[in-house]
Amino acid sequence: MADPSSYRPKPGEIPDSPGVYRFRDEHRRVIYVGKAKSLRQRLANYFQDLAGLHPRTRSMVTTAASVEWTVVSTEVEALQLEYSWIKEYDPRFNVKYRDDKSYPYLAVTMNEEYPRVQVMRGHKKKGVRYFGPYAHAWAIRDTVDLLLRVFPVRTCSAGVFKNAARTGRPCLLGYIGKCSAPCVDRVSAEEHRELADEFCDFMTGRTATYIRRLEKQMGEAAEEMEYERAARLRDDIEALKKAMEKNAVVLADATDADLIAVAEDELEAAVQIFHVRGGRVRGQRGWVTDKVEEITTGALVEHALQQLYGEETGDAVPKEVLVPALPDPVEPVQEWLAGRRGSGVSLRVPQRGDKKALMETVQRNAQQALVLHKTKRASDLTTRSRALEEISDALDLDSAPLRVECYDISHLQGDDVVASMVVFEDGLARKSEYRRFQIKGFAGQDDVRSMHEVITRRFRRYLAEKEKTGEWSDAEDAEDAENGRLTSTSAGTLTEDDGRPKKFAYPPQLVVVDGGAPQVAAAQRALDDLGIDDIAVCGLAKRLEEVWLPGDDDPVVLPRTSEGLYLLQRVRDEAHRFAISYQRTKRSKRFRSSPLDDVPGLGDTRKQALLKHFGSLKKLRSATIDQICEVPGIGRKTAETIAVALAQAAPAAPAVNTATGEIMEEGPGTMGSSGEPATMGAPDERRGQET
Repeated sequence: MADPSSYRPKPGEIPDSPGVYRFRDEHRRVIYVGKAKSLRQRLANYFQDLAGLHPRTRSMVTTAASVEWTVVSTEVEALQLEYSWIKEYDPRFNVKYRDDKSYPYLAVTMNEEYPRVQVMRGHKKKGVRYFGPYAHAWAIRDTVDLLLRVFPVRTCSAGVFKNAARTGRPCLLGYIGKCSAPCVDRVSAEEHRELADEFCDFMTGRTATYIRRLEKQMGEAAEEMEYERAARLRDDIEALKKAMEKNAVVLADATDADLIAVAEDELEAAVQIFHVRGGRVRGQRGWVTDKVEEITTGALVEHALQQLYGEETGDAVPKEVLVPALPDPVEPVQEWLAGRRGSGVSLRVPQRGDKKALMETVQRNAQQALVLHKTKRASDLTTRSRALEEISDALDLDSAPLRVECYDISHLQGDDVVASMVVFEDGLARKSEYRRFQIKGFAGQDDVRSMHEVITRRFRRYLAEKEKTGEWSDAEDAEDAENGRLTSTSAGTLTEDDGRPKKFAYPPQLVVVDGGAPQVAAAQRALDDLGIDDIAVCGLAKRLEEVWLPGDDDPVVLPRTSEGLYLLQRVRDEAHRFAISYQRTKRSKRFRSSPLDDVPGLGDTRKQALLKHFGSLKKLRSATIDQICEVPGIGRKTAETIAVALAQAAPAAPAVNTATGEIMEEGPGTMGSSGEPATMGAPDERRGQET
């Protein structure tokens, strides 16, 4: 590992002007390319204290052995040179476009004497008109098959064309009217090129004019009693309309625009692009970006623009590009796009109307692409096995953690504090064993105490289940036994009907908490208090994706490409999602069932203020009118109305455990502070499953 101070330029050597810089490793390979408005200020950021750098930036500067730069006149030139060098050197620490497929285009070879319509991939050629890209080649062939009836342009290869010209016989398409057969001189080269131009005009969105012209010709043929010609024109119009139906109108003003959306997490980002021409979606493409450097959404957009338009000119760059976030600064990028097009380009974030609605659709596609990418990655057995092995090695475990439990705390400004427990077995989610917890009392004041309580309650129940014999110890066990959900084995241990240990009796090999060193310490302290020493604990800090172990001053930093890190991240995100959904459900139920709903003019904001001020509905009910008036936003008249409404509303009867006679303070699907689960609610709610 190199020391950045060993190759840091001397003071005054770096110019204070726009430019592009390259970091090279000890073998002189370029590992990172960047641009800057001021090279001096930008490069100075890389040579500060390593502890203050982002982990990925720190990895880059310690891998590098030298840095060099090139001064340019403007930021636009810097943008162009950066793109050229990234293409040339493919630096390992720059944004990588993984899964960037070679998308098919519908191409018309206008650079040939007899233009040909075909499917093309790869680099674009000069003199060829391109339309798309399309998601699949068969979509292009379907479109072409419909249009050849009206525009019988050549589609054959050069060899087939020469052979037909030599023999004087056209191919099958020539016989059935889907090719004008220029190979046997049925049409001249000029007439065939005119057909190709009309085909291109139709594909660029000039459809209404051409269809009106055909309808006029059909009417004239009918008046002249040329019914066969009129019928052919009618069929041509239907074929064109059918081809147009494949691309629904999304923007009524016949806009030409590209829409770019980004869905991202800490490690990856999915980019989706919709190409709209003439108000219709003419093509779609996307890729998954590996975030190998610390990067903002605006910077991701800038890289996407470079990828899309770095080799495009003219009309291939649309007049309008809609993005989720603007690059910083935006002016050089906009000027660069205008230079590629040859005229002005509008680069903006849509705020309202049809364009914003379409951008939301593109965003959903990007989010789905990211989820699909992660799902495919997680479903591979070999990948999951490697992930578990990497976790085992990184955390120095005795064996791969086949069962992993992850815990997360969720609340809204200290109210409705809940926790979630999700379970992953063999790298896959086991939703039937998810659990949800309510946190009450002092523990709700901070996440660390809440985490300690949740871990204590979960593993206290584990110890209780571990010591059970064949006797039913509580009403829940008796109910489950009656319903056939529990069986007693010959050894007397309670198990589920699939043979697995009952409920919390099955311990994990690894406990993951959402958080850093404080949350990890709280979880480990809870296990130590219970005398459990055979379960490993770690935490995943969301901001930098660092893995924390109990008692360690420094985190474990897994490689960015590590499958183990990806699995830990997925487990943590699932716990967060499950906790958030439960917390929102509790909050909505609290407001729906509150007597405060009957108070006219009292909205959610003042309801929350009242409950936060008094702590509970019970204390609010016992408060005087003067005390209610102390809440900000509550006048005396409103306070009197609240007092009357609460007095008239009868308090709900407490839930009672029918087996023990104890009052259950916690709601359905939760565990009480004693660690025993509540018996109210449907069975699937008690098991924490989503309904």
